Amino acid sequence: MTREPAFRPHRVVVLALDGLLPFELGIPHRIFGRPKDAEGRHLYEVLTCSVRPPGPVETEADFTIHVAHGPEALATADTVVVPASYKLGPVFEQGVLTEELAAALAHIRPGTRLAAICTGGYVLAAAGHLDGRPATTHWADAEHFQRMFPQIKVDADVLFIDDGDVLTSAGVAAGIDLCLHMVRRDHGTAVANEVARRTVVPPHRDGGQAQYIHRPVPDPQLATTTTARAWALGRLHEPIQLRHMAEQESMSVRTFTRRFREEVGVSPGQWLTQQRVERARHLLESTDLTIEQVARDAGFGTAQSMRQHLQAALGVTPTAYRRTFRTGAGDPIGDRGADGRDRAAASVGQG
Repeated sequence: MTREPAFRPHRVVVLALDGLLPFELGIPHRIFGRPKDAEGRHLYEVLTCSVRPPGPVETEADFTIHVAHGPEALATADTVVVPASYKLGPVFEQGVLTEELAAALAHIRPGTRLAAICTGGYVLAAAGHLDGRPATTHWADAEHFQRMFPQIKVDADVLFIDDGDVLTSAGVAAGIDLCLHMVRRDHGTAVANEVARRTVVPPHRDGGQAQYIHRPVPDPQLATTTTARAWALGRLHEPIQLRHMAEQESMSVRTFTRRFREEVGVSPGQWLTQQRVERARHLLESTDLTIEQVARDAGFGTAQSMRQHLQAALGVTPTAYRRTFRTGAGDPIGDRGADGRDRAAASVGQG
């Protein structure tokens, strides 16, 4: 009789650097500290470590924190998260690691999943982990990031990028989007949605950074596209024409399309596809509907159409996705495509 392997939570180690932002340091603990399995066991274990032996680490606020683990903890990680720091020194200014930071990162085992929040991406870049890969960071630093690391394909429009074993996010709150995405990738939308509800944040934010760059707070006197989006979400199973969405806001198609892109960061068509993919994911995980029924209810019309869209967005077929997340089995860091890279919401600001 085959004995089931002993349960072991996925270990996330957060690297606390001097000058860190307390808010960003807390994001992995809040998001990964919530998910539990059906038996009430925590699916993740979260540790914080420093590049030095246990002790104080400066923050960018008027207090320090005491970190209980040294860099050796990185050797035990299944996932390493590097939040932003305002004191990266030569990492930010010259694109090179300090000896202390290089020695700490050397503890990370090959194959460990790496993730960076905001300017934490500079650390992964300086260590060579982003060479030849797509990546993002806070929009205000994107041009500098690209100049400093020309070998990286920087995309300043998205909230996060998932390139398989290396993930990067835009600034500050985009770290929440990134961590929720990793939970969704590991354990499915139902688990991620429950974490989002308990954290009182949306499980999936529309668009990317573009909507925040020029107008962080939309003028309340200007018409928005909120009504049209709510209207569309209520009838994803139906054919939805662009002119029908524009009519909900009493706008011309041209004005509506421009306003929609300004507010959401993607075109109405791209947004609709994203929502239908999310709807299909939910149905595949939580119902016994056939693939054909899921395709119709999600608004793709045919199983073949849904298969093409899920393959493009997630890198897997509907059947493979259901097999992974209905059973809780599969790759512990996500169901991947043929090239080994998970494409689940890889670039939220893209279609």
